[in-house]
Amino acid sequence: MTTPTDWMKKEYNDLVKNGFDWKPPVITGASSARCIINGTEKIMLCANNYLNLSTHPKVKQASKNAVDTHGAGSGSVRPIAGNMDIHNQLEETIARFKNREAALYYQTGFAVNSGLIPQLAGKEDAIISDQLNHGSIIDGVRLSGVKKENRTIYPHNDMGGLEDQLRTMTKKCEKTLVISDGVFSMDGDIAPLDEITKLAREYGAMTYIDDCHGEGVLAGGRGIGSHFGVEDEVDMESGSFSKAFGVVGGLVAGEKHMVDYAFNKSRTMLLSGSAPPATIAACMASIEVLESEPQHVESLWSNTNYFRKEIQALGFDTGVSETPIIPVMCGESHRAKTLSAELLDHNVFALPIVFPMVARDKCRIRVMMSAGLNKEDLDIALNGFEKGGKSAGII
Repeated sequence: MTTPTDWMKKEYNDLVKNGFDWKPPVITGASSARCIINGTEKIMLCANNYLNLSTHPKVKQASKNAVDTHGAGSGSVRPIAGNMDIHNQLEETIARFKNREAALYYQTGFAVNSGLIPQLAGKEDAIISDQLNHGSIIDGVRLSGVKKENRTIYPHNDMGGLEDQLRTMTKKCEKTLVISDGVFSMDGDIAPLDEITKLAREYGAMTYIDDCHGEGVLAGGRGIGSHFGVEDEVDMESGSFSKAFGVVGGLVAGEKHMVDYAFNKSRTMLLSGSAPPATIAACMASIEVLESEPQHVESLWSNTNYFRKEIQALGFDTGVSETPIIPVMCGESHRAKTLSAELLDHNVFALPIVFPMVARDKCRIRVMMSAGLNKEDLDIALNGFEKGGKSAGII
């Protein structure tokens, strides 16, 4: 007997058959530089927890204290009954940290892009987006209502291609929005933000930059705007607390009138229950730790530079990476999965990234470096990569 949802079973079975399904191991306990899987300690190489702040004593204590003072939940969506003083305090802290007039906190980074982008451009406007932008940006663009012919994609980090599209779109549309990731999450390269903002200003276009993998990483942790010295030139800078800050949540920072507009128009923020006090307090504490303890960012980059140099010396291709995101290219999905399984046997946890997250022939192990690892940890991981890479026929 068939059911109306049998098509799901077929599509899932096709994913399994082609090696594109996800079956991540279960972590017992905290997600930290060393984690427990199946009762055994593993070296974590696939978390976005760059600075290892998810287990920092000050961050954990702030979360515990907030439960005592503000309870377990926030009560509602913020405009109705869930706007607590600590929500406002966090946003003031974000604005100061990002060196902007104001900031707004969302429940997730995905909620920022999928909720705010649709409010920035309408049917007759234009959106110009980098070819390799994150899926949350792509969804936000699709939800915008901008006509298909006015939603254009420029070749990845190609400023000539961007200018060609700016020249065309700004002539026929009243508003034009340029969107790019700051650090690209799959390849670990950096958008030329100084050139993007210069072109956008020249053509009168708005700029929207997602810096979720740049915060806590670039410019001593200040992010891509500070890295290029163009903080004031970016109209909307979105980000995430689930990466280097080690907690969860999204943010957008910029001029106060933009934040006021976002607060009143972003449905993902307006119609979702606000984050609980423990989460908000942990986010605030993570910023304070980053600002007062620079050794975490220094350790992150020291580990990054060492690992990239050594993994390349083994014969692996790391693509165009220039950040702590280090893709170890494997080609076809079965090779990436084989290498990941071999690594787990060597007590190294690094999951494969396969289609549809990347192209079918660009599957990889995406190494996400952590400040919480030491040289001994990295050498163990490198040994696992060498043995696993040979078994999988990659090196």
